[in-house]
Amino acid sequence: MNQKNRISRIDMYHVRIPLEKPFYPSWIPGYPATDNRFDLIRITTEDGVEGYSAGPAISSERSGLGNLIAPYLLGHDATNIELMLQRLREVSYLGVRANWIEPAFWDIKGKIENKPVYELLGGRREPVELYASTGEIKDVDSRVFEARARLAEGFKTIKIRVHEFDVQTDIDHVRGVVDAVGDQMAIGVDANQGWRVTIINDAPLWDLNRAKYFADACAEMKIAWLEEPLPMDDYASLTALSRYSRIPVTGGEIHTNGLAELKYMVEKKCYDIFQPDAIMTGGIAHTLEVAAHCKRFGLKFTPHTWTNGIGFAVNLNVLLASGFNGVKPLEYPINPPSWTIQKRDGILKKPFMHENGILNPTYHPGLGFDIDPDKLKKYGKKFFTMNKRQLMFHTIKDKGLFTALRLNSNKKKYGVDTKT
Repeated sequence: MNQKNRISRIDMYHVRIPLEKPFYPSWIPGYPATDNRFDLIRITTEDGVEGYSAGPAISSERSGLGNLIAPYLLGHDATNIELMLQRLREVSYLGVRANWIEPAFWDIKGKIENKPVYELLGGRREPVELYASTGEIKDVDSRVFEARARLAEGFKTIKIRVHEFDVQTDIDHVRGVVDAVGDQMAIGVDANQGWRVTIINDAPLWDLNRAKYFADACAEMKIAWLEEPLPMDDYASLTALSRYSRIPVTGGEIHTNGLAELKYMVEKKCYDIFQPDAIMTGGIAHTLEVAAHCKRFGLKFTPHTWTNGIGFAVNLNVLLASGFNGVKPLEYPINPPSWTIQKRDGILKKPFMHENGILNPTYHPGLGFDIDPDKLKKYGKKFFTMNKRQLMFHTIKDKGLFTALRLNSNKKKYGVDTKT
């Protein structure tokens, strides 16, 4: 093991980037998001190489995560991805999903080898076509205005959201956009049925009959794809719909059981196009396993990206490494005046800007971004920090001196560096 690659420090921040206007996500009806919120982790090696990842947050729900994960990670080789995944799996036995941290280890590995993560994983630098992914439910006139604005910016594809109780209202909204721009843009439709949330307002709940009816209407309007049309664990209905539909059925963004569940769904052919998000469903390595499984079963793949700028970067690397670039445009979250590129990528030195709906990936080592320290200081609040010395003091306080010394001795015996 290279001593310099061992994890020497872990820092965590809760980041809140204020939005210019409230954002009303279609997937949480009635909820006004006033900031782009996420938790940021920074993993630092003995040699000072830093790796980052970020998971979306509602509040301070991860406030105790640092004390849990630090003993699992400190002193281990950050570039041993298999070991890091095992450590995160061990954390999950306690009911905590922490695989969103995994991309930080790839970030470190890429920086050490002076390569982009996608190249480490067998991909190559090439242009990526994007689709403009809107996020709110709007009236027809507002939807048309939005679609025309994205068309003027150079996007050839747009995704709109439907989330009304009356299926005919949903169909009418889609038809309004098709009539306005359908001869100039491909249009995808997201029903947001995969994971229904009713914390504030009630939300429609689709069944197979409604999904088939809506899919038929979409096929007649030549819609490019239908996304998340049924609950994410209704495997039999999803398979039946995918067989029935005349347009591609897509989904798989936030499956909490990760790799095993998604591979099962691939084998069942629940979707025509699988779109797991590496931040949500198990990390980069597991998401690429899903992509390879899709290839084996004759299905398509493209990652979901709607989290923040860091999550977008992670999934951009996944796409470039997957062999599926160009099969379907990559999701590009944009919903001005609230969810803008600047707010999405608010703590990055250089936002992921497009040129006429095309993104030209950087050859920057690691995940392809740099954190702006001034913006992190402005928008982020550090809620956890620990190095190996602090871990020892924490263990003494929590377990007592004798037990702490014994644990330290065991770690040395099994090759974990415990020197400060």
